[in-house]
Amino acid sequence: MAIQLKSARVERWPVAGAFVISRGARAHVDVVVAEIEGEGAVGRGEGTPIYYHGEDAAGCRDQLLRVAPHIADMGAAEARAAVQELLAPGAARNALDCALWDMEARQRGLRLWQLVGLDSAPTARVTAFTISLGTPGAMAEQAATAAADGYRLLKLKLTGDEDRLRVAAVRKGAPEARLIVDANESWGEVDILSEAEALADMGVEMIEQPVPVGADALLDPIYAPLPFVADESCHTAADVARIGAFYDGVNIKLDKAGGLTEALRLADAADAAGLSIMVGCMLCTSLAIAPAFVLAQRARWVDLDGPALLGRDRDGGFEFREGRIGPPAG
Repeated sequence: MAIQLKSARVERWPVAGAFVISRGARAHVDVVVAEIEGEGAVGRGEGTPIYYHGEDAAGCRDQLLRVAPHIADMGAAEARAAVQELLAPGAARNALDCALWDMEARQRGLRLWQLVGLDSAPTARVTAFTISLGTPGAMAEQAATAAADGYRLLKLKLTGDEDRLRVAAVRKGAPEARLIVDANESWGEVDILSEAEALADMGVEMIEQPVPVGADALLDPIYAPLPFVADESCHTAADVARIGAFYDGVNIKLDKAGGLTEALRLADAADAAGLSIMVGCMLCTSLAIAPAFVLAQRARWVDLDGPALLGRDRDGGFEFREGRIGPPAG
């Protein structure tokens, strides 16, 4: 029954070009990988540090090393429960929690979706492809390229300044694509209703995190023609009661939730509150996407393009074809 932490390591993966949002640009992403063994089965999990919370990969690795002795004599399910108390939500807990799920599935001869309780194997889903923040012209070029590559759902990064010009340019560059936008908390000082109405007229179907964390009540009196989805404002199931009155949906990311265990709880809480589910990700490889893909079977919007934004992915990673993400062939 003993659980051994075989490896806790930091890996650096290159981004294809540059990934730009309102907070800055990224040329690479550092992830933390947990590899554990129990009863002859090895499980792996990956987490991407939440940089806007001050996390870094080395610190997450150190958290794994500190926690590992506390779960050494536990079974997989007991260890998962303990990890929820030993670690705060974040990349370290995500990597370890997902590694424990993976290990237990292998111990029991099951696929992860069976262990989670899905009725059938996950199927390919339409995924958003992120259009990095840039000038309207640059974003239009990105959109045209993505559309030519088969992506039919584009997510635009916005900044609260000249956003209508950016959306209009992308609409021109990819006239047939579905559009959603991510304001990354940048609309605290804009006329939110007016902005939402303008974007709705351009065919935008959803706005992610328009206002800063803690300023969610700015959305209270607004009856917008398209839904608002909480991202930075909603990390775990406990957040739903606080933000549910201001949003129409939640973006569930395993790094924010601290693993698949809490992400499943968050999905249940969102369902109970009548909130739509979006499943997203940080920049990451397909190792991190595997558990998120299982959860994405419950989602209205899927945004699992992390590996597609990298310069390279792990061998045998997820396939991105005709705007859909699906399991590797075979």
